[in-house]
Amino acid sequence: MKKNLLLLFLLLTTGLCVSRAQKYAIYGVGFYNLENLFDTKHDEGKNDYEYLPEGRNKWTEMKYQSKLRNMSTVLSEMGTDVLPEVGCAVIGVSEVENRYCLQDLVNQPKLKARDFKFVHVEGPDKRGVDCGLLYNPKFFTPQKVRLVPYVYEKKEDEGHATRGFLTVTGTLAGEQITVIVCHWPSRGAASYYRELAGRQVRTLKESLQKEDPNAKIIIMGDMNDDPRDRSMSEALGAKRDIKEVEPGGLYNPWWKLHDSGTGTLTFGGSWNLFDQIVVSYSLLHQEGQQDYNTLKFRQHQIFRRDYLFQQEGQYKGGIKRTHAGGVWLNGYSDHLPTVIYLMKEKK
Repeated sequence: MKKNLLLLFLLLTTGLCVSRAQKYAIYGVGFYNLENLFDTKHDEGKNDYEYLPEGRNKWTEMKYQSKLRNMSTVLSEMGTDVLPEVGCAVIGVSEVENRYCLQDLVNQPKLKARDFKFVHVEGPDKRGVDCGLLYNPKFFTPQKVRLVPYVYEKKEDEGHATRGFLTVTGTLAGEQITVIVCHWPSRGAASYYRELAGRQVRTLKESLQKEDPNAKIIIMGDMNDDPRDRSMSEALGAKRDIKEVEPGGLYNPWWKLHDSGTGTLTFGGSWNLFDQIVVSYSLLHQEGQQDYNTLKFRQHQIFRRDYLFQQEGQYKGGIKRTHAGGVWLNGYSDHLPTVIYLMKEKK
């Protein structure tokens, strides 16, 4: 089954590459949870002590620089299965401590070679982890940036400020598009709190559509829930099948993929698919149509490379993260990245 799926994807991506050279332009849009990209300095007011040289993780400059190199390797290769020369145009990231980490990241040779820039707004999370947006200025131009706060409904929860929703509107392929980067409350919290995030992002999406009913919107992030969970399927309202998506609605291409038994992280020996990229109705082909006069969703993939997995030992085949059991593995992240591809006919 896996071989058949791989063959199908290769056939599709080969067709995409040929099409791009002849008639179409393709743009990769990705998301990656960087798993605690902290620098080695204390940020006042933040609980970042475990990521200091004297902290629990003994987070030295050597480890930080290695983490930056590893992250830049993955980010630079995302999207290259279809677009080998350019990779992704836009990549949302989560678990970044501050703008200085993002500046150090885009200064890594593999990202600097493409002149990657970033968008960041400092958020209220007590550990100090934020979302960010990396972009290749050859393809994407940000115009409006804001951090929409996560708002608790219960007064007793207000002391647990968490990540907001980084909302970036800009132009891609000559069209206005809005990207909302999320990192919803962890599974240490009840489902209610992620459902609350889903309802708030849905309201944000609807406010954008009130300004422009045809707004092209991409919602991405580590949702800490799977596609079928209530936060995604009911609160946000992202549908499993394209034919179910009504005007103003959302399509979640990862639902069927997760149903097939794969995902972006493992827990208890099974796959979860928390890292999702959801697209609005305006980015979908309407029934009976297959035109690419404007940007349209074409394909999606979980980004995989052998180096992202343990190659030996007790945990062979598992995702190779930065730390495990208190031991520094010099790995990457406990999540795999995800990528979608948008296509538009060349004029």
